[in-house]
Amino acid sequence: MTKNPFINALAAELYIAAVASVMFYGLRLADKKETILIPIAVISLFTLSAAVMGYIFLYQPAQLYFEGEKKGAVGLFLKTLAAFACLTILVFLFLIFF
Repeated sequence: MTKNPFINALAAELYIAAVASVMFYGLRLADKKETILIPIAVISLFTLSAAVMGYIFLYQPAQLYFEGEKKGAVGLFLKTLAAFACLTILVFLFLIFF
């Protein structure tokens, strides 16, 4: 990703919005019969999401860390996490008040 924590947090939020939209609208279009494919799809989505979020949150900090910029790596990770926390709080506030 980038060295901008706000862009990283926004990318994470957009990814979550895309996955949630597919799940929300996909359930309306999907056949309602139970099959082994449902748990396979859920576990696959969980694994994919962990990998995507790991990339968004950890790729640049890991690069900085291995380049010897340990404080910069920790700072970028914490700033990205804080920006994502703020976006998450905004989502919850929107749910409460609208």
